[in-house]
Amino acid sequence: MKPTAHAALATWFGAGLLPWAPGTWGSLAALLLAAPIERVSGRPGLAAAAALAFAAGLWAADRYERETGRRDPGAVVIDEVAGQWLVLAAVPAAPWAWGAGFVLFRAADILKPWPARLAERGLPGGLAVMTDDIAAAAWAILAVQGLAATGLF
Repeated sequence: MKPTAHAALATWFGAGLLPWAPGTWGSLAALLLAAPIERVSGRPGLAAAAALAFAAGLWAADRYERETGRRDPGAVVIDEVAGQWLVLAAVPAAPWAWGAGFVLFRAADILKPWPARLAERGLPGGLAVMTDDIAAAAWAILAVQGLAATGLF
């Protein structure tokens, strides 16, 4: 595949092309960029970055799918970026919460609890790619906020 803007965005500038577990690489890339975004613009800025990644991902993932002829190719990780940033924007700004948010988001993205699996199977193109990760993010947010409510951390 020749280098294109949509391929760069879809693979999050190559993170999705790394070997083994591309979704984890995409989430890790998002985690590393989240700290400077949060430092400069706070949690609202991180939420805005998640929304921008989602919007760009709709276009990029759809184009990438059509170009490769594969549904939800593993190399597409902009969905993980949007989902991971959404989780980090919604949980306490503490190292334990960000670590738990990373792990719980990856688990929810892999396991695809309802409605993530429904979104993945029932929606078309880039919308399916992006929406299942937002559903996974919602589960991770609820889990981290539940942990925070216990007072154990």
